[in-house]
Amino acid sequence: MNYAHAPASALERVLALRLHLDDSIAENGPLRVLPGTHSLGVLSDEALRDLSTQIEAIDGTVPRGGILARRPLVVHWSSKSQSNVPSRVLHMEYAASVVFDQGLTPEVV
Repeated sequence: MNYAHAPASALERVLALRLHLDDSIAENGPLRVLPGTHSLGVLSDEALRDLSTQIEAIDGTVPRGGILARRPLVVHWSSKSQSNVPSRVLHMEYAASVVFDQGLTPEVV
């Protein structure tokens, strides 16, 4: 599968906000992060696997109406839900500028 990676210089200038429309609890698949990894840049698949064995993941449990803020470069994933409890989230991303390094511009949807 082919896909593009944004450069770290662009991603480090973005803030992602997740507004939780439902309670995010351990049983309904909360976002998990590896703390401190936002400073490591864009990582290879091998580096991601290695880090996942070296750093303990933290579940991002958040009550309904709460906001979880994170940088896109932090290693993150959603865990699998173990229940039928909904976990709806409104995900928004903000950038410091509409123009990144070397003329890169974010896609406006």
